[in-house]
Amino acid sequence: MAQQEHEVVDSPTGWVNKHIRQYVDSGGSKGHVWQGVSTLLLTTRGRKSGVLRRSALIYGTDGERYFVVGSNGGSAGHPAWYLNLTADPAVEVQVGPDVFAATARPANAAERAELWPRMITIWPDYDKYQLKTDREIPVVIIERG
Repeated sequence: MAQQEHEVVDSPTGWVNKHIRQYVDSGGSKGHVWQGVSTLLLTTRGRKSGVLRRSALIYGTDGERYFVVGSNGGSAGHPAWYLNLTADPAVEVQVGPDVFAATARPANAAERAELWPRMITIWPDYDKYQLKTDREIPVVIIERG
């Protein structure tokens, strides 16, 4: 996904938008660490619109892989970025200054069972979000290439 050639729409949520702008405008030197945790920028293609959409997400690592959580703050529905990558797993990721093409997919049950507790260690509020919703909050695995 050669996204630099196309306009990217950032999250419309005020504080998230500000975070993304700081991250992008600084080339990743500001914004990578947010409230004491590492964040990445994930760009997905809108499943209905085809528009490129960028979100800032807390991440963990597992070897060469990154993983993120589709919490949506514990809302009843999955976040749009998650629905987008299930329709088109080709994504672009920025981790600090490193921008790369990747493939994203929901973790299977065994992978989620391993990765969920690791994400709770990174951001304990994920447990609170899970209690707020009947849906199982997904963990997404992102791999380069």
